[in-house]
Amino acid sequence: MAGRYETPEPFKVDIPERLLIDLDERLRRWRQPVAIADNGSWASGTDPDFLADLVDYWRHGYDWQRCQEAINRWPNYLVDIGPQRLHFVREPGTEVEGAPRPLPLVVTHGWPGSMVEFLHILEPLAHPERHGGDPLDAFDVIVPSLPGYGFSGPPAREDGSIGPIGPRAIADLWHRLVHECLNYRRPYGVQGGDWGSVVSSWCAFDHPAKDEKEEWRSGVLGLHLNMVGLRPGIDLRTATLSDAEKAWLHKVQSERDEKTAYQRIQATRPQTLGVALADSPVGLAAWIVEKFQAWSDCAGDPLKCFSMDRLLDNIMVYWLTGTAGTATWLYRGASEQKPRGLPDGTRVETPTGFAAFPADLAPPPPKEWMERIYNLRRYTAMPRGGHFAALEEPDLLVDDIRAFFRPLRFGAAND
Repeated sequence: MAGRYETPEPFKVDIPERLLIDLDERLRRWRQPVAIADNGSWASGTDPDFLADLVDYWRHGYDWQRCQEAINRWPNYLVDIGPQRLHFVREPGTEVEGAPRPLPLVVTHGWPGSMVEFLHILEPLAHPERHGGDPLDAFDVIVPSLPGYGFSGPPAREDGSIGPIGPRAIADLWHRLVHECLNYRRPYGVQGGDWGSVVSSWCAFDHPAKDEKEEWRSGVLGLHLNMVGLRPGIDLRTATLSDAEKAWLHKVQSERDEKTAYQRIQATRPQTLGVALADSPVGLAAWIVEKFQAWSDCAGDPLKCFSMDRLLDNIMVYWLTGTAGTATWLYRGASEQKPRGLPDGTRVETPTGFAAFPADLAPPPPKEWMERIYNLRRYTAMPRGGHFAALEEPDLLVDDIRAFFRPLRFGAAND
């Protein structure tokens, strides 16, 4: 790693033309596989006809410069925290004279997403008055790229070696980013779905804004989630569950083999899979776009939720940065983390809000299950939307984030 950034260093995305030329050559020469005849149902994976259309648009209609400019519109930074290089966007929120300063909010993506998921909600969160909202709801928005993803460096262990790390270790990096690198001395919020929900939950568990004496410190004031991936500190064999919890667990477990095979591959053989994902842009696109189809509220057609530009913006961040392989390491890191779930008899005591989008990868858990894991203050059953909430239903997500944090803001001490 050339040089070190002890403090956040301004950064601009500037992809060399040679990488775009190389991509076009690979797309021009891609070999279409023999297709299973399942009438475009996606039942066997990415629909070959959809993929062919996507590649054709990629070659002849897609403009990376548009996406690059959209990223560079915001203040981007690189910083080194120990051996880990992190990329993040930080947009300071609108300040109102005589009111508390905007609440810092760390928004975290997951797999197969990236920070580009949040580009179009940055302004509504940081500057609500520009979108018909109340400036008192403004956040200082911080959007990091997970280690191994996008413009962050590959995952680095504490000893400096390159290798998988788990979501709890990433949560510590997030706290250090806010507290040490950005020098916030007031409480902050965290938000996430997918891996972002797990990282954010560990951040709230390990770094709450109130200590054991109920005194304020720089830590997590509130936790907002649009997916749950943290394991509760209970023994399912002996726990007394409600009927709703039993029905939910039965549905989740019955669908596990069908929906989570990718997790086992990425947790056990990420190095092998990474070779294919790093060498074939079309293979990478097929691996990712299938999840956008299966996990969104699109009635089987991803173009009902996402434009081809949106799909390709996200894929391009993986391809152009060469991080398609290292991104999957998080699954190995999570499997190696001890403990993987909350310690027995504990829960996240930080006030928590949950936006339950109905078409997620797994059906949203019932309120009772959430209360086993979190100090649940708000549970919103959304009328529509799926896994990629910031892309599918940005207004619903932003409104729920604002509403959840609104009553928490005024208990936080200012800098």
